[in-house]
Amino acid sequence: MKLVIIIPAYNEKEHILDTLTTLPSQIGGIDEIEALVVDDGSTDDTVGVVLGYGKTKLVSYERNRGVGYAFRIGINAALASGADIIVSIDADGQFDSNDIEKLIKPILKGNANMVTGSRFLAKEHIPNFSFMKRLGNKIFVKIVSIVTHVKFSDTQCGFRAYSREAALRMNLFGNFTYTQEVLIDLISKGMVVTEVPVAITYKKQRKSRIVKNPVHYGLNSLLIILRTMRDITPLKFFGLPGLALLLFGGFINLSLFVRWIYKGVVSPYNTLVIVGVVFIVIGSLIMLLAMISDMVGRQKRIQEEVLYYIKSDYFKNNKKIK
Repeated sequence: MKLVIIIPAYNEKEHILDTLTTLPSQIGGIDEIEALVVDDGSTDDTVGVVLGYGKTKLVSYERNRGVGYAFRIGINAALASGADIIVSIDADGQFDSNDIEKLIKPILKGNANMVTGSRFLAKEHIPNFSFMKRLGNKIFVKIVSIVTHVKFSDTQCGFRAYSREAALRMNLFGNFTYTQEVLIDLISKGMVVTEVPVAITYKKQRKSRIVKNPVHYGLNSLLIILRTMRDITPLKFFGLPGLALLLFGGFINLSLFVRWIYKGVVSPYNTLVIVGVVFIVIGSLIMLLAMISDMVGRQKRIQEEVLYYIKSDYFKNNKKIK
């Protein structure tokens, strides 16, 4: 069994060495451990520090593209190197690398395809978040739990483990972040996802590379979730709003029709007839869009199945990722 630990990094010259030197060299059930740093266009000397360490692989590109992009590059590179299990960990050294063994245990036992670390499962590990951060986390946990029908306690944690099967099944599009998108994508494909508690130590004076602005982060993350829901469950995504508009317009006109039967007139509510018709037409069009999107979604599932076998064959040959 080969474990590849991917470490997306952006301007982490002060912390990346601490992260690399604390990675485990041996884990029960694992024959080979390989570390892979994905440099996301750092403008400091992150690359120089990694090269100077010399005990890890490095993928680097010139322009900063976002942690979601770096994560995808890392997953592909890990698959190409023959990984059976892939762990992603932040480069800032705030997570305890000893928890990697805990993360991969359910996968080794065959009980899960993906394991995500949770900073909130164990009371002793709960971080001292600001009110806004804690509120944002709760909102996204609730949204993802509702969408996936799986109860989570932490959906923003980047400390995770993936089986090779899960990594091959994964198809992501967001460059800004990936944490919520991965959960929705894999669970929709029948992958078993579980949580384990992990420890985290936040360093003073350190600013988040992703959550620079809570509002900006929230809007971008919400957009990624909405796009993922649109692609995975188009019938519900478009159908439920369309049905609501259709029923609302129908209720208005049915009420006016009953009034006309009993009183012989619609006035003074004549304008509402037009309003009801507009809602019915718009709702019907959205329902039609939902049916067409569902048909496209079926084709998407077939294409993803074909892509899965293509990727399996491609990465089996350990071809170099450019």
